[in-house]
Amino acid sequence: MPELAAPVGTPDQLLRQLEWTVIRRLDGLLQGDYRTLWRGAGLDLADLRVYQHGDDVRHIDWNVTARLLETHVRQFTEDRELTAWFLLDLSGSIDFGSNERTKLSVSEGFVAVLARLLTRHGNRVGALLYSHRVYGMLPPRAARNHVLELIQRMRRRPAAPAGRRVRRGAPPPRQTVLADLLKAADTLIRRRSMIFVVSDFISAPGWQEALGRLARRHEVLAVRLYDPLELKLPDVGLVTLEDAESGEQLFVDTNDPAFRSRFEALAAQHEADLRAALGHAQVDTLELATDDDLMESLLRFVALRRQRARQRSGAHMPAHLRGAASPIERPHEVPVA
Repeated sequence: MPELAAPVGTPDQLLRQLEWTVIRRLDGLLQGDYRTLWRGAGLDLADLRVYQHGDDVRHIDWNVTARLLETHVRQFTEDRELTAWFLLDLSGSIDFGSNERTKLSVSEGFVAVLARLLTRHGNRVGALLYSHRVYGMLPPRAARNHVLELIQRMRRRPAAPAGRRVRRGAPPPRQTVLADLLKAADTLIRRRSMIFVVSDFISAPGWQEALGRLARRHEVLAVRLYDPLELKLPDVGLVTLEDAESGEQLFVDTNDPAFRSRFEALAAQHEADLRAALGHAQVDTLELATDDDLMESLLRFVALRRQRARQRSGAHMPAHLRGAASPIERPHEVPVA
């Protein structure tokens, strides 16, 4: 299957390429003619069923619960239209890539594909954009030109503050503060929506709580971007590593097995902490690496979503698994229904 190359040309050229190679083949999988893969907000009562762990407590029917002495929740007819938001972390660290693609190009391809798939069927997409601060907001709209504007805004990031040498006793250089983006979204997005948080999650602490609060009001998907080189260093001798955000440089010897071992141990600990944080926030997670095939990743993720949709209905889900937090998974490890 075709991989998305590094972004070249205008946003329109990129979108035309994706429409030909990816979107046409995915169209109809993320949403059908009448029902979307993700639930919209509904007003018409369709049914009542017994409460399952993980259901939205706001849908509990207290009158029925009192009469039957068992907690029941209301189910509503799904609206065909969906409002989706992209929360885009465009900080300096996503410019990294060890091959032809960077995390930024993967983010751009993912956003272009999902936004166009949604708008093709009349759904609206909006976006909040973050670099070293929240620098832009696109209100939800449903048009191809709106997707092109979103891609263009991703490419027009404000320049980050120049890296500076830190004096002893001085505050550290400004880090990515993902919590600022999540808190802004929590304040701005009032109507229940589908939210895609697209980030490498290399951030100052404190974003976990903000993500959890957002997930209690909306359906949230964490799209984690990464490069394989961030997990394991190759033996390439003496190299200079530079922090993309602070400008701090470090001269290291990758030929040293002890150094590589320490690096991999720190990377493994970071992975474990990230998995725990996303699991605690109870959000679904899609991992996209710079060497992944975008379409294959999305196809496998769609299969996972459909499997979980059936599980939530109780048709194929053992009672002891209901409400279990979804783990962070590589797309090729997702079980296909």
